[in-house]
Amino acid sequence: METENSLPGDPAKTAVAPHAAGTAPVAWAWPSVHPEGLKFAGISAAATAVAFLAGWALVPWLLVALTIFIAAFFRDPVRASPAGEGLILSPADGLVSQILEADLPRQILGEGGMEGGTATRISVFMSVFDVHINRAPVAGTVVRMAYVPGAFLNADLDKASEENERQYFVIESADGTKVGFTQIAGLIARRIIGFTREGSMVAAGQRVGLIRFGSRVDVYLPAGYTPQVVKGQRAIAGETVLAAKGREAVAAGAVQ
Repeated sequence: METENSLPGDPAKTAVAPHAAGTAPVAWAWPSVHPEGLKFAGISAAATAVAFLAGWALVPWLLVALTIFIAAFFRDPVRASPAGEGLILSPADGLVSQILEADLPRQILGEGGMEGGTATRISVFMSVFDVHINRAPVAGTVVRMAYVPGAFLNADLDKASEENERQYFVIESADGTKVGFTQIAGLIARRIIGFTREGSMVAAGQRVGLIRFGSRVDVYLPAGYTPQVVKGQRAIAGETVLAAKGREAVAAGAVQ
């Protein structure tokens, strides 16, 4: 189903988990390509056809590889989001690159935003090989969005949180808990694309945006929530529980 405030043509839908009911096993399926990527893949495919017709030797095969890469980059798999009170899901696929206490950005503070000076920040770094569709970490209302233009430093650098192009979100859940997160453009990312707006209702795991070609998402935990991931762990958007309320933080195990 689509939310009441979904943008026109926006794939921000709440998909029913394929194994949510019944006892039948789940079959693997090829992920679809997000519409944002179809135009790039189409341009590359057209260039490939021209190169083959021109009889060039190596160039057509390089363009074939480029077309496949673009389609893979914009892949949009269905995700099965766990339900439950007090859970914060990962908004991004990628590597949990940092967990630390950090100052809350001023863009998510104040009226309608989060309260307090600092919070635990979990950073998820997306390489060019990760899925780049970002998802809502909790269900609720998008009460704050703020876009900030900036530089295009390597998103793996800590200072990218303050210097790169970025999009801030604050989502308020039904119990009043507010979760802030930031889409941060990376070294070769050049556009942050949103699928929602202030005032929209979103479900946990719903698509809220994407970042082209390598980037990072920072999540700011509200008071009382503890990380349920460790640095170096892989996160899956809409599925991995990043943090939970009323639980002990998990400890890092062996790197194997």
